[in-house]
Amino acid sequence: MAKWGEGDPRWIVEERPDATNVNNWHWTEKNANQWSKDKIKALFLNLEIEMKTAKVKLKDIEKCEGEAVINNRKGKLIFFYEWDITINWTGFASGNDTEVQGKINIPNLSEENNVDEVEVIISLEKNSTEGTHVKESLYNEGRSIIKEKLGLYVSSLKEEFSQGMILPKKDESQDNNKCMKSITAGFNKQIGLDQVSNNNTDKPISTTSLDFNLTFVCTGEELYNALTSADLVKVFTNGPVRIDAKKGGKFELFGGNINGEFLELVPNKKIVKKWRTNSWKSGHYSTVTIDIEQRS
Repeated sequence: MAKWGEGDPRWIVEERPDATNVNNWHWTEKNANQWSKDKIKALFLNLEIEMKTAKVKLKDIEKCEGEAVINNRKGKLIFFYEWDITINWTGFASGNDTEVQGKINIPNLSEENNVDEVEVIISLEKNSTEGTHVKESLYNEGRSIIKEKLGLYVSSLKEEFSQGMILPKKDESQDNNKCMKSITAGFNKQIGLDQVSNNNTDKPISTTSLDFNLTFVCTGEELYNALTSADLVKVFTNGPVRIDAKKGGKFELFGGNINGEFLELVPNKKIVKKWRTNSWKSGHYSTVTIDIEQRS
């Protein structure tokens, strides 16, 4: 047994004001099953999808089976979710008042698949000319909207439901500080961010500068594309994104919770942008400069 004062500092109770899970070292788990079912229901129930030659309304969720949990180990959040979803729909072809019915099955929504890779199966209750037309429209145009909603579920799970999983240390308050966890393996740092109310428009903001020097095993072109191409950014955000990679172009991540503008783009060499989260003071942005140096 270690002598007094010589123990592992990770276990020192004073590091946590409530003596709970010191330094987030212990494994903790949070069940997100019911929250997920409610969220999926809110995203899809009565959703109307208007396409060029057809209109569909999602009537009810026939099946929503699976599970979702969030684990915290050593201050790192680990997400597990797997869902099999079936949704009933009704629709009409443009210029036709014959109602058709069918189902949408999503059998593999899980953390193992990117949202773009999730299978969306569309079927008809009864085969007919009108039904085939609506089904094809829903397959060609409506699937992207379905996947966008699935992306909102995943981003909400990681942002909304996971709040409070990373506990503050000594002299830290959850009401005044949040710990933003990096979303990529390369940026595996944690930064304490002051949460600023949008109402405090006249209160000055205390800011600072952060400098990181990181090494990635890839080419400069690959890294540049991973940060500016919408298809590649979706890979690590697991949700819908909007990116206009040009000077003055706007971008939105995580359903608009992070947004900003590109100030300078030098292909494969440099990215300068301003970005903010919706919790920050209105009009306040952080300026991010990424210099890419290609080595051997």
